[in-house]
Amino acid sequence: MDRRSFLKTTFLTGLGMTSLKTLAWAETRKRVSLGVQLYSVREAARKDLPGTLRAIAKMGYDGVEFAGYYGNDPKEIRKMLDDCGLRCAGTHTSIGAFRNEFEKTVEIHKTLGTRFMIVPGGIDKELHTVDGNKAMAEEFNRLSEKAQAVDMVIGYHAHGGDAKLVDGIPAWERLFDATVPEVLMQMDIGNYQAGGGDPYKMMEKFVGRSKSVHVKDSGGEIIGNGNIDWPRIFNICETIGGTDWYVVEDGGDPNDLGRIELCLKALKKMGK
Repeated sequence: MDRRSFLKTTFLTGLGMTSLKTLAWAETRKRVSLGVQLYSVREAARKDLPGTLRAIAKMGYDGVEFAGYYGNDPKEIRKMLDDCGLRCAGTHTSIGAFRNEFEKTVEIHKTLGTRFMIVPGGIDKELHTVDGNKAMAEEFNRLSEKAQAVDMVIGYHAHGGDAKLVDGIPAWERLFDATVPEVLMQMDIGNYQAGGGDPYKMMEKFVGRSKSVHVKDSGGEIIGNGNIDWPRIFNICETIGGTDWYVVEDGGDPNDLGRIELCLKALKKMGK
């Protein structure tokens, strides 16, 4: 083989190896379902939950996350979801429900068809002291053990206050350092950044714990119009985050379905 043929063969072989590496990397990424937290359109949902769900399905969302049931029975809600082809992406449920009615709360989630039971907040006072944070971590560990026994997952949702330093460590980081890996870490990108925290660092540190992520841009902007580095977020979620759901939460008019549709279009434009 002459030098030219050798170089050509070497180049093509290298190109093939590069393509195989690219393909292998792409195969490690996962397709993440797209949901919306109904709190974003809570007034519309309160007035007409079936109609709101149908509209959300028509937009192209895969599912919805609940923060209350608007006076409806879980069985009725499950039928509404099934009728329009939506799935339940999880719920935001108060810590009191898990403390006082754990079995009933689990049954509601099983009826809705979700494993994700997420505490949305209300424990700031406890998290903002060293002893309180430790006690909450121990409680989440106990609840997680009970949840695992019935094939469920308990988690905690981020707000800006969770970035507050507690003896030099963010309350969020302190909590998840002390909880078992099975406790779901529902990072809210916009919330945590607004509180002065670094959502990228937290998601990179706690590998596999971002099974559900709230995609919210900075400053209340429609997704893609703020300063969040979405390619970086998506790369974390789809390689090391273990993410099953991207959940849109918008802070605009709770009667207006237009903004959540714009958010979905933005996500689709970014290849989601």
